[in-house]
Amino acid sequence: MHSDLWLEEKFEDFLGLKFKVEKVLFSGKSDFQTVDVVETKGHGKMLLNDGLVMVTERDEFAYHDMITHVPLFVHPAPKNVLIIGGGDGGTAREVLRHQSVEKCTMVEIDAMVVEACRQHIPQTAKDLDHEKLQLIIGDGVEFVKQTTEKFDVIIVDSTDPIGPAQPLFGEAFYQDVFNCLSADGIVVSQGESSWYAMEIQQSLLKVLNAVFPQSYLYSFSNLTYPGGLWSFTFASKQYHPVADFDATRVAASGLDFQYYNQALHSAAFALPNFVKKGLAGLIDNS
Repeated sequence: MHSDLWLEEKFEDFLGLKFKVEKVLFSGKSDFQTVDVVETKGHGKMLLNDGLVMVTERDEFAYHDMITHVPLFVHPAPKNVLIIGGGDGGTAREVLRHQSVEKCTMVEIDAMVVEACRQHIPQTAKDLDHEKLQLIIGDGVEFVKQTTEKFDVIIVDSTDPIGPAQPLFGEAFYQDVFNCLSADGIVVSQGESSWYAMEIQQSLLKVLNAVFPQSYLYSFSNLTYPGGLWSFTFASKQYHPVADFDATRVAASGLDFQYYNQALHSAAFALPNFVKKGLAGLIDNS
């Protein structure tokens, strides 16, 4: 019976992405969303929140490499890092590979996502018990409002701006993020699709521009998010993501990456013309 089980993620009312499911590994409903982990043919294990694909074993490294290594190689000495969201653990795994990082705090609102990934997707969750990681199950919006700690890099690894993630796209949140960043801090956030969600990118960049002296967009390619081309925003108090990037640090780190490399770091900030036009005046194209 399971041989004909297909999962379809519907995007708005005009697009569907279908995946062949071999087995359902976990299915639950938390206080925030439905959480499912399935074994697929061709993409390995897959995490879905409210029916939307979050992570697959086959291509998770593209997202996690680019959300993490870009800011951590721009900041000259990232010691204290905050992740908001990121319940699958992949972002924390990549942050903790950097020797300069002394402490990583991860604030994830949904314990069910963390537990489901611990049990079924160790590929991303394997470092959730790392000695340098402080895992807090709680609201990231409240955390940045209340903390007195200062962070060198903040990574907002969130879902789309619906449900529990909606406040993570607002100005009040980013003002709090600005306040708990160090004097030369950087924040990187999941930045949606230029093909299908440019209005969200525009509103997010307007928010970042209202709070930070400089903000940018950079892109990466993946298999499982609608449109394939996806983005992150990069907002900074001081550092330019390309001009202040020291490529020799990547080689000197001795780290081996599956997606990220020093040439790709700079290239990711080179945007297609339709994106540059659509975001004109909102990003620094220098």
